[in-house]
Amino acid sequence: MRGSMLSTRVASGLGIRKTLKRVVRRAGVNGSGIAALRMCCERHVLASLPQSSTRNIGRILCYHSVGQPAWGVNDVSPENFRRHLEAAQRAGFRFVPAAEIAATGGGPKDLAITFDDGLRSVLTTAAPILADYKIPWSLFVVSGWCDQRDAWVGQHTLGWREIEKALALGAEIGSHSQTHPDFARIGESQAVDELGESRRTIRARLGLDARTFAIPFGQSLNWPAHASRAAVAAGYDVIYAQAEETRPPGTVARTFVTRYDGDRIFKSLLRGAFDHWEEWLWPVGT
Repeated sequence: MRGSMLSTRVASGLGIRKTLKRVVRRAGVNGSGIAALRMCCERHVLASLPQSSTRNIGRILCYHSVGQPAWGVNDVSPENFRRHLEAAQRAGFRFVPAAEIAATGGGPKDLAITFDDGLRSVLTTAAPILADYKIPWSLFVVSGWCDQRDAWVGQHTLGWREIEKALALGAEIGSHSQTHPDFARIGESQAVDELGESRRTIRARLGLDARTFAIPFGQSLNWPAHASRAAVAAGYDVIYAQAEETRPPGTVARTFVTRYDGDRIFKSLLRGAFDHWEEWLWPVGT
């Protein structure tokens, strides 16, 4: 049943995306501009539709950066981030660790905060805001980036000493792979290396046995069956995706939050406006 529903949603989504791409190309927009404009349009349109979610489990939010514009559509301003937390509290949500929802499903008013990529603004900007509200959070790091051998990576991501500070603040630390590949574009042997090496590196650097993993890009087509097998073999207990109803089998759902999510869109997000949608299911050029 789930497979047929997914096929229907995929077909519908593809048709909408083709229409959007035709419109923006006629307007002279291309490349990353198409992707950003498409996402903005999708989120505004979906937030305007009636929402009738019957969800009876917790929700895990997936952020990336907070006040780090280089991360584009993934970057949420500090002002919006604080407004999100306050809007959720006013709506009666209770903030809990992501691990609690992953283990039990949580209740319909349970909400968790997670961050992908291990970006500097998570520690410098998001963490103090979260501390103000006493909210737990999780951080999924790209272990190869944490060595900061590349100047650009070092400018934008946390090094191991900063991640130790996050750990000391109570953050749950998990893996986001060794180099952030699209697992749909690599073979099983490389997937084994990405997953196993990241876990070994985190253990060596932090003395931490990381058993949670967040899928890079996070959508259903980014996590083939061979990646799932490799994750189990590497010793991960929990795999977080970035889609709700369309996520790969055996993964834990998260809801993607973007720079476009002001008050109206964020409230719709909490009501399930994007639970049947995948923002990045198809590359822009297809």
